[in-house]
Amino acid sequence: MTPHQSGNTARALLDAGLVTPEQLADAERTAELGSHNALEVLVAEGTVQRDDLMRTAAESVGLSYVDLTEYSVNAAAAAALPAEFARRASVLPIDWDDGELVVAVTIRQAGNIELKDDISRLTKRRVRFAVANRADIATKLNQIYRAEGELDDLTSNLVSNEQSVDELDTFTEVSDEAPVVRFVNLLISQAISDRASDIHIEPTERDLRVRYRIDGVLQDAHRSPKNIQNGVVSRLKIMAEMNIAERRIPQDGRMSVNHQGRRIDLRVATLPTVWGEKVVARILDNSNTLLGLGDLGFSAGNYARFEQSFTKPYGMILATGPTGSGKSTTLYATLNLLNKPEVNVITVEDPVEYRMTGINQVQTNARAGLTFASALRSILRSDPDIVLIGEIRDHETAQIAIEAALTGHLVLTTLHTNDAPSAVTRLVEMGIEPFLVGSAIDAVLAQRLCRSLCARCRRPHQPEPEELDRLGIPWDPEEGVPTIYQPGGCSKCANTGYRGRMALHEVMTVTEEIERLAVARASTDDIGRAARAQGMVSLRHDGWLKVLQGLTSIEEVLRVVV
Repeated sequence: MTPHQSGNTARALLDAGLVTPEQLADAERTAELGSHNALEVLVAEGTVQRDDLMRTAAESVGLSYVDLTEYSVNAAAAAALPAEFARRASVLPIDWDDGELVVAVTIRQAGNIELKDDISRLTKRRVRFAVANRADIATKLNQIYRAEGELDDLTSNLVSNEQSVDELDTFTEVSDEAPVVRFVNLLISQAISDRASDIHIEPTERDLRVRYRIDGVLQDAHRSPKNIQNGVVSRLKIMAEMNIAERRIPQDGRMSVNHQGRRIDLRVATLPTVWGEKVVARILDNSNTLLGLGDLGFSAGNYARFEQSFTKPYGMILATGPTGSGKSTTLYATLNLLNKPEVNVITVEDPVEYRMTGINQVQTNARAGLTFASALRSILRSDPDIVLIGEIRDHETAQIAIEAALTGHLVLTTLHTNDAPSAVTRLVEMGIEPFLVGSAIDAVLAQRLCRSLCARCRRPHQPEPEELDRLGIPWDPEEGVPTIYQPGGCSKCANTGYRGRMALHEVMTVTEEIERLAVARASTDDIGRAARAQGMVSLRHDGWLKVLQGLTSIEEVLRVVV
C-alpha cells in the first residue's frame, strides 16, 4: 500500500468509526519504532480486522472488496486469462459483470493502469478491478490454475515419446526442460502448495497413481498411464541420489527443492512391489521447527504438567504415539525453548529430519557402525546438557538413555506405545530394571494428531444427551446440552470441512506412587488408574474437551483415538 493509499485508508477508518484518533496516533508512534506502517500495527494489535481494513482501503480508492475465501470463482472468467500471466502478476479473474471481466488484485495494484491494459489486451475484454487479500489471491490461484492441466499435457508428451522415457533409466543427468523432469517438479510443487506431508507415487496394474497426504488423510491427486512409470521413478531416484539401476531392494534418499523462495527438504523411500517400485516422499518443511509449544494445542493443565518436566535440569521425557503423530515436532518445539547459549544440546536421529541452528545433530549410519547406542556413548563424552534421541528401539539404547537421565542429563526421546502408562511397562519388557525406569522417567507424553475444523464453514450441531453419555463426553446437565460443531465445506478447506491439524495429549507425571507401581511390575491398567486419579487427562478426554471448544469433531477424535 502506497503512503497516499495508507493516508486515505486511515482517514476512511476514522470516518467509519472503526478506530479512534487516539488509537491511530498510538499505532503511528509504534510504527515509527519498527518497519511496519500504522495500518499493519492496527491489524497486528487486533484493533481492526484485516477484512475491515481491506474493505475500507478498497472503498477509499473507489473499488469494491471481495473476500475470496467465501467467493465462488466463475471458471469461465478464470479461463479467460492465461494461467502463466495470472500467476506472474498475482491477479485472478473471478467473474463477469455486464460484459466486464472482474479481476481480483491487491490494493497496491489497484491503480496500475498498465496492468489493466495488459489484461484487457490478453482477454480482449473490458476489465474492472476488485480488491482482495494478497494471500487469498495466491491460495485461489493454486486452486483455480492447478497443475493438472499441465500435468496432463506433459503426460501426453511422455506417452508419445515412450522410448525416451524407458531410456531414461540409463541416464544420470537429464535436461531441466525434459517432460519427465517438469512432470516430477510439478507433482512436488503442487504437493507443497496443497500442504501435503507425503507424496505417494504408486504403480498399479494399469496406471501410475499419485496421492497426497493432507492433514493426515490420503487424497488422490493424479493418475498417469503405466508406460511413464519407469521414467518418473528414475527421475525421483536421481534427485534423491539413489541407485537407479537397482530395483529389487528398498532404498532411502534425500533431496532439496526450492519452492516460492523457501528451501524444502524431502525424504524419499522406494519399495519394490509386484507392479513396480513405489516411491514415498516425506515433505520436511523447516517452518515446523519454528512452532512454539503454545501452537501445538496443549490444554492449560497438560501444558503445566509438561512444562514442569522439561524445565528440570535432568530426567527423561518420553513422547509416545504411532508414526506420524507429531512426536518429533513436539520435541523440536521443546528444544526451541531449551536451546540457549549456555547449554549444550546434542541430538542423535535416524534420519535428521529438520536442521536446527545452535544444536549439534548427529545422523546415525548403520553401515559405518554408528548406531543409536554407539552414538549415545560418544555423545555422553561430549559434555551435553540436553540429549534428544530420535527413538528408543532396543535394550542397549534404552539402557544408555536411562543412565544418561540418572547422571544429570535431560533426555528427550520417543517410544512407540499406545498411551502414556504403557511406556513404563514397555521399557521393563525391553529388559530395563524396573527401579531404574521409575527413577529415570520424569514424564510421559502420549500424542495423536486430529484434523481441525475449518473455522469458516463449520456447522453447529445440537447432539442428543444419550449420544454424549454413550461417548463419555463431559457435560453438565444443569447447563444444558452443549453445542458442538461438524465439518461443512468451503473453498478455503477444499470442501473437506477441515483445515490444519491439532494435537491431542495425555501427560503422565511419574510420581512416587507410579514409581512404586513400576518397581512392583504393575500392569499398564494399574498404572493408568493411578495416573488418572492423580489428574492425568486421557487422550480421548482431551479430545472431547477440544470437541466442546468447537476445535474438532466427534468423528475425528474417534478416528485417531481408540
